[in-house]
Amino acid sequence: MTKADIVEYIYDKIGFSKKESSEIVDLVFETIKEALAKSEKIKISGFGNFNIKSKKERKGRNPQTGEEIKISARRVLSFKCSQVLKDTLNEKAK
Repeated sequence: MTKADIVEYIYDKIGFSKKESSEIVDLVFETIKEALAKSEKIKISGFGNFNIKSKKERKGRNPQTGEEIKISARRVLSFKCSQVLKDTLNEKAK
């Protein structure tokens, strides 16, 4: 599913214009990005949690040459789905 698909879904289900639907989707994603940039946790009931984890600098290896390299410290996005979402996914798999 793409962002355009989400906009189309909102347009079909709620009846907002496509422009309004697009603005809503953009606003939601922008709000999430801003919160994550501030290292805030995002908790969406019935869906899951997004949070930022910090990884320390570490040693790694170039798989082609075997040369040891330094992997820089960075922040990564982590997502843990809710039990409701897990149950929904497992029902569909049956």
